Amino acid sequence: MASLTDHLSDLVEDADAVLLFSPTSSFYNRFEDGDTEIVVIAPDNDVDAEVFVELPLPFDNVKDRIRFGIEGAMDAGLVSEGDEVACIASVFDGGSDAVVRVTVDETVHTGIYDLFVNSRAEPSVIRDVFEVAIELGQKGQKGKPVGALFVVGDAGKVMNKSRPLSYNPFEKSHVHVGDPIVNVMLKEFSRLDGAFVVSDSGKIVSAYRYLEPGAEGVDIPKGLSARHMAGGAITRDTNATAIVLSESDGLVRAFKAGELVLEIDPEEY
Repeated sequence: MASLTDHLSDLVEDADAVLLFSPTSSFYNRFEDGDTEIVVIAPDNDVDAEVFVELPLPFDNVKDRIRFGIEGAMDAGLVSEGDEVACIASVFDGGSDAVVRVTVDETVHTGIYDLFVNSRAEPSVIRDVFEVAIELGQKGQKGKPVGALFVVGDAGKVMNKSRPLSYNPFEKSHVHVGDPIVNVMLKEFSRLDGAFVVSDSGKIVSAYRYLEPGAEGVDIPKGLSARHMAGGAITRDTNATAIVLSESDGLVRAFKAGELVLEIDPEEY
């Protein structure tokens, strides 16, 4: 039976770029002398590729991995809307075993790549908080819509620019976001006012925080709530990222450096 490598030239023919996801050195070397632009997308540039895009998370789901890689290549100016790209990835263990040809569409460019790669907090922490917000948006709290604000990273400065609204249930704990039991707690506490503060490493520092940064100079779309204004303002005054679930329209938004960088409908995620 013919292997993938026997058909590679046909599969990547006429592609504007070839995206290699975590290739081995020997597999990468097969493409070095070709005319098509080769982009290696991996956690580390172990093959010393000339063109490299960081993949900060493993993404077990191949669709998510490819979507994320394409967005990273778009952010780096390596591919653009309308380009035909051949994505070579591993579906099963044992090396590159699948080719997917994709026409780059601007809808792929959601802002998620920048959110994960260029935030102060660890990418896995951003992902875990993001997934809590998405699930809350999909299911609500006991079937009813709920709003929530998570401030991730630079926790010391965030705490200095906020005050408690109530007793902090996480004050003497050492729990981290991503733990299934902890995520259930976060969903329960989201019913009450105030922001969650999460450290760079994912430790939940506090709940029920009233953020007190000045709102001057923060430009957010009209119609968004005070929760969004507070999230945007705290990211302008600190190196934190704010992830906000809107109770009114159910969308999840992210803010960095005082600006809205991501807007996603949980039902379509």
